[in-house]
Amino acid sequence: MADIVDIAVNAEGFKTLVAAVQAANLVETLKSPGPFTVFAPNDDAFAKLPPGTIQTLVQNVPQLARILTFHVVPGKWMKADLERVNFLTSVEGSPIPIDTSDGFEVKNATVLAADIEADNGVIHVLDRVILMG
Repeated sequence: MADIVDIAVNAEGFKTLVAAVQAANLVETLKSPGPFTVFAPNDDAFAKLPPGTIQTLVQNVPQLARILTFHVVPGKWMKADLERVNFLTSVEGSPIPIDTSDGFEVKNATVLAADIEADNGVIHVLDRVILMG
């Protein structure tokens, strides 16, 4: 089995996320043993951001890293585990609301694909980028 980064690199639809993780110098962290739960926005999710947002973030590495680490939670949280909690605390430090009462939502995003297992955790694919606050 591959790690979280290798899965994202080799899957369709994560070019923007992979580029952002590289720009924020988080590749080694997400290749470490973890385990991590990553709420991974796909390319369409990044495309929903206002024009110029991604370019601005790539030029502001601390802010980019903060946003990306808001999408990561320590531990391996499968969908069944998430059904028992209302929120998780991200690596960034802010709470991420979880709602599995009607579908599967993480903050203001819908989970498009859940429980993609990796050697060092699990990935849940989101339809939008989630932000703190």
